[in-house]
Amino acid sequence: MKENKDFLGTEPLGKLLMKLALPTVAAQLINMLYNVVDRIYIGHIPEVGALALTGVGVCMPLIMIVSAFAALVGHGGAPRASIFMGKGDLESAEKTLGNCFSLQILISAILTAVLFLWNRDFLMAFGASENTIEYGVKYMNIYAVGTIFVQLTLGMNAFITAQGFARTGMLSVLIGAVVNIILDPILIFGLNMGVQGAALATIISQSVSCAWVLTFLFGQKTILRIRRCNLHLEKKIILPSLALGMATFIMQASESIISVCFNSSLLKYGGDIAVGTMTILTSVMQFAMLPLGGLGQGAQPIISYNYGSGNADRVKGAFRLLLKCNFSYSALLWLLVMLVPRGFIAMFTSDPELLTFAQPALRVYMAAMLIFGIQMACQMTFTSVGNAKASITVAIMRKFILLIPLIFIMPHLLSADKTMAVYLAEPIADTLSVLFTVILFRKTFRNVLAQMEAMKK
Repeated sequence: MKENKDFLGTEPLGKLLMKLALPTVAAQLINMLYNVVDRIYIGHIPEVGALALTGVGVCMPLIMIVSAFAALVGHGGAPRASIFMGKGDLESAEKTLGNCFSLQILISAILTAVLFLWNRDFLMAFGASENTIEYGVKYMNIYAVGTIFVQLTLGMNAFITAQGFARTGMLSVLIGAVVNIILDPILIFGLNMGVQGAALATIISQSVSCAWVLTFLFGQKTILRIRRCNLHLEKKIILPSLALGMATFIMQASESIISVCFNSSLLKYGGDIAVGTMTILTSVMQFAMLPLGGLGQGAQPIISYNYGSGNADRVKGAFRLLLKCNFSYSALLWLLVMLVPRGFIAMFTSDPELLTFAQPALRVYMAAMLIFGIQMACQMTFTSVGNAKASITVAIMRKFILLIPLIFIMPHLLSADKTMAVYLAEPIADTLSVLFTVILFRKTFRNVLAQMEAMKK
């Protein structure tokens, strides 16, 4: 334990963040392949590519919900485990790991049953049309089988990164991504399975990643190990973890609700092409969200551990470094999207009509990306210091109070182009959310640092 404490508590922050963030950013970029590579291949299926892409696109709300439940448990439990480690309380850290493992298995069983029984109903509600529904159903029927692999891979990998094993966490994702990339063309085109081949490639690759993650957490190289004695669920362990993970859950699960709102409005004003464009826009948005999330996950063990050990200077320094990195990345991506939107869109479709329609929509949709890195840095720091209330407040503000109402309000304010007005709801909500988050963070973070200084005395 001493070696790990020296590693997270005393190593220079710049070097430490690079050591932890580079693998986690790489893992998120690789993870992005899971989310976009299927759509890249599907969008290029001869003759039916555009419809198939739209059909799989309306599956995304369901897939986001599955990922959100993994984040609810893993991203809530992992920071608490890091804080316990900073306090030197390995027993509580391992109990947190064991409880989260059991809960994710239980949640996986429930989600699998729900997806099998009601996926067609959900997809129709999420914006599928008679032209696209069968593609979505074929994809989800196979994807549902692999729900447990997705849950355990995403949720348990957070505990690997939280201990400072960022490289191992990256390999967890890399192994599955390589398998997915190899299998996709074989199953989609070689065996002529279409969207079913894409789903099968995804669940096989996730099962391989899951095996890697569990082998590590049950093995000898990890600091925190999954032990049978810690698998029994305890309220005092699991409830605080769920409370802390609720903000991430709201952020990810609300994406499904937002997708429903976007798709229903876009189907009304722009038809299937507008819904297909939204699939591309959300895919490009992952070029921002996943790397920014990776930077945050790299900083999380540093902030959580030093918060647990009472080192206010390192907590403050780690946040400032995270903020600089996040802002630099989001600004660079914003510039690329504004200059060459076609380059991003062409990855997902070769359909001339879709290519033309999506370019101005992408510029509008990502107009506020310039400042969005600030939001992500503040929200991850809230989570890292165990401030569930502030994290949940920020998540609810951006998604429910701002974005969802704007999706329906904007077409009435800009009636000349109702479809583009729907896309415009995103940057307006993001800008207002960043302003709110910065104000809340300044007050809250000062209080956190003051409390840490007071505890020293």
